[in-house]
Amino acid sequence: MILISACLLGIRCRYNNKILTLKANDQKLIRNLIKKQNIIPICPEQLGGLSTPRLPATINDDKVRTETGIDITRNFKLGAHEVVKIAKLFKVKTAYLKSHSPSCGKNGITTRYLKKAKVKVRFI
Repeated sequence: MILISACLLGIRCRYNNKILTLKANDQKLIRNLIKKQNIIPICPEQLGGLSTPRLPATINDDKVRTETGIDITRNFKLGAHEVVKIAKLFKVKTAYLKSHSPSCGKNGITTRYLKKAKVKVRFI
């Protein structure tokens, strides 16, 4: 079992409700993962109670704020907790997450929570 950011699978869960366009080699990687692994799609932001579409957000000093200044850190932390619960429930050892995301990117809240739970994180 592996976790994968739902947006990487073409699910409309991104902040702007658009389908993510992936590079050809990333598309091939995901197709191979789907063939060889049991996939659990996750969107920490939706699991944290945020709607789609939603305002763009950035993470800075452990706080997540929308472009209008609304603090949504609580939603991001709640979503990260839910993702870790899923990982533990299904004994997930690896997660493939969307890079450059305030929740799933290299410095993202979900990424930190998963690593703390001993889940290997890879980025696409």
